[in-house]
Amino acid sequence: MKSPLRSAGLLTLGVGLGFTLAFGSGVFANRDAAPAEEALPLQELRTFSDILARVKNDYVEEVEDKKLFENAIKGMLSGLDPHSSYLTPEEFKELQVGTSGTFGGLGIEVGMEDGFVKVISPIDDTPAQRAGLREGDLIIRLDDKPVQGMALNDAVKLMRGEPGTPIKLTVVRKGADKPFEVTLTRAIIRVQSVKSRLLEPGYGYVRITQFQSQTGEQLQKAIDKLREDNKGELRGLVLDLRNNPGGVLQAAVGVSDAFLDDGLIVYTDGRVKDAEMRYSARPGDALNKAPLIVLVNGGSASASEIVAGALQDHRRALIVGAKTFGKGSVQTIQELTNGGAVKLTTARYFTPSGRSIQAEGIEPDITVAPLKVEGNRADEGVERLKEADLSGHLSNPNGNGQNGNKPNTGDKTGEENASAPAKDVKGKDERPLAETDYMLYEGLNLLKGMSILGQRK
Repeated sequence: MKSPLRSAGLLTLGVGLGFTLAFGSGVFANRDAAPAEEALPLQELRTFSDILARVKNDYVEEVEDKKLFENAIKGMLSGLDPHSSYLTPEEFKELQVGTSGTFGGLGIEVGMEDGFVKVISPIDDTPAQRAGLREGDLIIRLDDKPVQGMALNDAVKLMRGEPGTPIKLTVVRKGADKPFEVTLTRAIIRVQSVKSRLLEPGYGYVRITQFQSQTGEQLQKAIDKLREDNKGELRGLVLDLRNNPGGVLQAAVGVSDAFLDDGLIVYTDGRVKDAEMRYSARPGDALNKAPLIVLVNGGSASASEIVAGALQDHRRALIVGAKTFGKGSVQTIQELTNGGAVKLTTARYFTPSGRSIQAEGIEPDITVAPLKVEGNRADEGVERLKEADLSGHLSNPNGNGQNGNKPNTGDKTGEENASAPAKDVKGKDERPLAETDYMLYEGLNLLKGMSILGQRK
């Protein structure tokens, strides 16, 4: 039997299908139901049967049994935590396509908050980013249909469609006087997982937008290309994981392994033996021990946090930016006989030192304070969504973070004004780096200092 598909990523039933998944030795698995260890709760089953009968007999419209049972399953899973869910056969197929990095839609990672679709992060170089959607925006209407009361999957289906067709979103944004409308044109989303360029002679820059199955190999090629462009070894590298919602667990392990010679990278712990995994680094450092800076922010989640945590624990990199999202759980995708699947939280993951970042996040070694630069106000005033803000989130087993049953009050601390670095990566913006991307500017300065200190040892 093949191993279940494992996910280390942020819950994103998004228009960009940003499922962040991790593969085991196989891709998908048909898992037979395990026999119950305890007797079935008869009273609860009677209550369920009673309610089912009342709905079938008394509801204002006749409802098919299939729909009733499907809704019951969805409710059972969604009530566990923000990341467990039921996937219909159609959604399961879309998930499989999404892991390849090419899919249709608008290019946004989304979740639900107070009955509305909430933008968690727009994906680089997509219609959503180009239209100016921001993290924290609430979508209240899709064309002329109100979103409130709509299931997230249904909202996602409305936002998807044929490439080239328009859709009008009505958006509520904190700080705006009233809701506003924005029209986006659907497109085939091709997520480029790894982007790179030389910042200055000797100093490279690599941005990972999402962790996909080929990210580890693409990272190595990017570093080789930087070394070639530099006509020699790099003196240091900035690894940008800002607004990276997560991805394939093995890809996060591969990226961490690229910079580590040995030692534990990440381990997971759950109720069943299959949920216990340990990943260790192999010999070899892609940078030959050159200094490494990792940029993170409130949009860095899950697989991004695995990389940041591993490199921080091993003192291989300096983590710079703002506190990360705080998603420290692993999801397993189990295929069902009907062609659908269950996405079930089965474990928590821990950094090499035993830290759980669940609902807590990774604290950077150096926090970059907010800086407002004229002409670069993309994220001004944005308060970032955290794992600890999601209703029903898992608690932190180390005693950190908020109670998973605590209601979402919406109270969050302010974050840095971290601009999306897409323009800078492409090299099309001729403004000074300090103006286009202040955090990257600070990261480069720190990198130079680390390189100079290393040479003096």
